[in-house]
Amino acid sequence: MAKDLETIRHSASHVLAQAVLEFFPDAKLGIGPAIDQGFYYDFDFDQKTLSPEDLPKIEAKMREIIKQNQAFEHYEVEAEEAIEYIKTKKQPYKLELAEELKKTGEKKLSFYRMIDAGGEHKFTDLCAGPHVKSAKEIGAVKLLKIAGAYWRGDEKNKMLQRIYGTAFNSEKELDEYLKNLKLAEERDHRKLGKELGLFVFSDLVGPGLPLYTNKGAIIRREIINYSNELQKGIGYQEVHTPNINKAELFKVSGHYEKYKDSMFKVTSNYTDEEYFLKPMNCPHHTQIYASQQRSYKDLPIRIADFANLYRDEKPGELSGLTRLRAFCQDDGHCFCREDQIKEEFLNVLGIIKTALTTYQMDYAIRLSLWDPKHPENYLGEAKVWEKSQQLLEEILVENKINYVKAIGEAAIYGPKMDLISKDSLGREWQISTIQLDFIMPKRFGLTYIDTDGKEKTPVMIHRAIVGSPERFLAILIEHYAAVFPVWLAPVQVQIITVTTNFTEAAKKLAASLEKSGIRTEVDDLNETVGYKIRKSEKAKVPYTLVIGEKEANSPDLSIRVRGQKEMLVLSREKFIEKVVGEIKDRR
Repeated sequence: MAKDLETIRHSASHVLAQAVLEFFPDAKLGIGPAIDQGFYYDFDFDQKTLSPEDLPKIEAKMREIIKQNQAFEHYEVEAEEAIEYIKTKKQPYKLELAEELKKTGEKKLSFYRMIDAGGEHKFTDLCAGPHVKSAKEIGAVKLLKIAGAYWRGDEKNKMLQRIYGTAFNSEKELDEYLKNLKLAEERDHRKLGKELGLFVFSDLVGPGLPLYTNKGAIIRREIINYSNELQKGIGYQEVHTPNINKAELFKVSGHYEKYKDSMFKVTSNYTDEEYFLKPMNCPHHTQIYASQQRSYKDLPIRIADFANLYRDEKPGELSGLTRLRAFCQDDGHCFCREDQIKEEFLNVLGIIKTALTTYQMDYAIRLSLWDPKHPENYLGEAKVWEKSQQLLEEILVENKINYVKAIGEAAIYGPKMDLISKDSLGREWQISTIQLDFIMPKRFGLTYIDTDGKEKTPVMIHRAIVGSPERFLAILIEHYAAVFPVWLAPVQVQIITVTTNFTEAAKKLAASLEKSGIRTEVDDLNETVGYKIRKSEKAKVPYTLVIGEKEANSPDLSIRVRGQKEMLVLSREKFIEKVVGEIKDRR
């Protein structure tokens, strides 16, 4: 029977640690968790720097340990005794973790040890588990890469060496994953974005702050325009709010308390007031709502915003367009009565499903709930959370929507319905979200006059259709392998001249296409036709037209269609009609 992948991968990280210690017995151990696509373990080798050439021998040792079918045995030790034991092993990072656990009130600390067939203890680690019962349950492993990682993610701490790997139930599953991994590397948005000239990063501008070229800006704008079109269809109105805001706004919303470390502080030359670059739009939208008295007849009020957001992400966590310091969101907030919640949720869910269908992405729905064991991570009282979570689950059940629950994945102010999308390589992305919030309106004192003439507090629904257009652009580059559908392609038609004698005819045709709303470029450089065609193919342009003497004097066009060998012959009018239709229908 197939084992839980998270357990397998967590166990594989322990096998990795044992293998490393056999080669480097003085290595200091950091942490070794399972992650979405595999596992990693952090090591401090002091003067030794690992290279990719070290991985095959470590992996071979791991396979040897798995073949030995070592047992995983769990046991607990009194905290003080455990700390003294770790001291004898000269493992400073484990000692720090153990002492911290003791300070938080843990009376006993959890350990796992690995034991061979002869009963010899081969490896012991401070760990809460869970793990497989025996190593052979780890079907197949592969070490992938080495990277640097600050201890506990803090750049003030020492840089450790992190070994990444993955594990599966079987070699067949591993082979399939490695095949997709190779495809993912070929589709890496950082690589393709550079090749296609969509965006750049500059050391002078700063990490996590992308600069979009004209082509990249076109795709980004098309994503935004489509989200705007969809949300307008269900009554959302676009607003614009400032990037710099007083700290007081975030103190009222609760973000100052829970989120301050991820916010950029701004200093004024003329005032001592504390300001921040905004990390989200919701507090600002409450102030638009609060700007005038509202009646029950006015609700729902639906507000959307594409203003830039800023988050002080750690340098080591920045990754192309998927993790940035400056970005926007197709962010929207609905202020409504409780009796309007279900309809609003279904309306938003409807446009999200439409969007994901258009982008050709499969999805599943996750009900993200709070973790009642850690109420300190959230705002509001338990009874409010119970009410909002019950209401959200009722919407899913009543509409026969399949979902899975995820404890601890809620926003700080309320539960949410997340749409987890799958790209063409089967990778999962949390893109779309609808969140139910009883807390923030109350914190800001928002009210409306109800039918009985009394003041009531509205409910706030937070939603994003595809989330950050910048991050979604990265996902789409990899999803499509940069072969964008016509409506998203930055250049939709490339016109190539046989010689410079036909530049005027090419530009005349381009003007006709542009007039119809088709993004067109003319390549009239003094280069061979074959070379210019290859450039167009490399740029992944959907349609390429070659203009020579015959084409310049003909009402018909010979069209090279991206990915097809056979030429398409259409009249100029029919070709324009075809491309305009594909753009309009987003085919």
